[in-house]
Amino acid sequence: MKINTEEIVSVLTKEIQNYGQDLQVDEVGTVLEVGDGIARIYGLKNCMAGEMVEFENGTTGLALNLEESSVGVVILGDYLKIREGFVVKRTGRILQVPTGEALIGRVVNPLGEPIDGKGPINAKSARPVEIIAPGIAKREPVTEPLQTGIKAIDSMIPIGRGQRELIIGDRGTGKTAIAIDTIINQKGKGVICVYVAIGQKSSTVAGVIDKLTEAGAMDYTIIVAANASDPAPMQYLAPYSGTAMAEEFMYNQGKATLCVYDDLSKQANAYRQMSLLLKRPPGREAYPGDVFYLHSRLLERAAKLSRKYGGGSLTALPIIETQEGEVSAYIPTNVISITDGQIYLQPNLFASGVRPAVDVGISVSRVGGAAQIKAMKKVAGTLRLDLAQFRALEAFAQLGTELDAATQKQLDRGFRLVELLKQSQYNPMPVEKQIIAIYAGTRGHMDRIPVAQVRDYEEKLLGFIEKAHPELLQTITDTLNLPDEGKLNKVLEDFTTSYLEGKTADIR
Repeated sequence: MKINTEEIVSVLTKEIQNYGQDLQVDEVGTVLEVGDGIARIYGLKNCMAGEMVEFENGTTGLALNLEESSVGVVILGDYLKIREGFVVKRTGRILQVPTGEALIGRVVNPLGEPIDGKGPINAKSARPVEIIAPGIAKREPVTEPLQTGIKAIDSMIPIGRGQRELIIGDRGTGKTAIAIDTIINQKGKGVICVYVAIGQKSSTVAGVIDKLTEAGAMDYTIIVAANASDPAPMQYLAPYSGTAMAEEFMYNQGKATLCVYDDLSKQANAYRQMSLLLKRPPGREAYPGDVFYLHSRLLERAAKLSRKYGGGSLTALPIIETQEGEVSAYIPTNVISITDGQIYLQPNLFASGVRPAVDVGISVSRVGGAAQIKAMKKVAGTLRLDLAQFRALEAFAQLGTELDAATQKQLDRGFRLVELLKQSQYNPMPVEKQIIAIYAGTRGHMDRIPVAQVRDYEEKLLGFIEKAHPELLQTITDTLNLPDEGKLNKVLEDFTTSYLEGKTADIR
């Protein structure tokens, strides 16, 4: 039998050429020790910071500490099922989350996995959790208002699209309520909202979801929840994941987006826990040295993009919880220095029935009037000053001294303005109605109304104008300016007289 060597050579050549094409080579390491959500791994010498690694039981980890002989990995899942000696492999991927329209109306964990029991999410795209914030050239100044629907904020502490406005105050002063009202007020305005719940009780998050669903706000909202029972790495990741989900709409669709981080104090605590377990050196209040960078790299991603880059925006509303009003603590001062202003909520105002309990003296928006429409600028121009003077006079009047008529008049108006700025929860007000109400207060139309009846007067006034003079509201909506002041004053005077005579039932 004659052997055909050419055939054998050609077969061998083909085999050699194809060798390695279907062969997958993974870089693997071994778990040296594991505990408290942290694993130390030997053998992943080419691992990148922030890279995903996979344990042999399918659990994911995030490489954070790259040391000489080992890699410190935080475990994104149940660390109790991971044992010493487990094989770990590199994925070669930086952490990504699913993004896009499929996430709207859903509740997800920081990895983008659904936790609302409504089935899988068929996302068409994904984005890295961490990106470098857009540079100066890609941005433009903040000029377009983002209405919160809250009179005290829209008039005196205006927020613009692309701004970062801190909500700060003690526990139980209504911080979340302001953020939820702002989300509800975006209905029909084309703003995609992302609410990030960090370290909260599951029952609290469920309550927020119920309120948003009731108000029809889940149609444009994504909720990212890292609950109190979730491991620290998930709480640390949550704000970055939420931001990545919003950025998909900002960069690729040119939309306005709003991110609420509730709250960053708990994220800083989770990061401190992780850092101490990774044996990073502690600094002030035992936080690691890079805790400022933790929040600055997150909040810098809020921006108003220039038209050349699509004109989208990401507005950030970080929330910080203070202890006993201590705004000079480490994390509060850090975040105050990063943001473009703060809304400061006072426990004593809250307890005395002034809700939202905004302290106008300390609260500030560094964007200011640039993020207000002309009509609001005109009516609210003197409001902050009037209230500041009222607070000083109120303290003086408590001494029991006799006051002259002008001072007494100023004090009386102040009481009415404070009453006017009160607002019930989950009841945001359209800006055109806010303008009419504040105009009536600052121009003296409420001076004859008893303080206890100011809110009733406001409600009936707005109802009357909506039915009898809708053109006044329409003018503000269309021109963003005040309607004819002569006509407006005449309508307000006639209504006030009728109200005091008890004839408002007939007018309505």
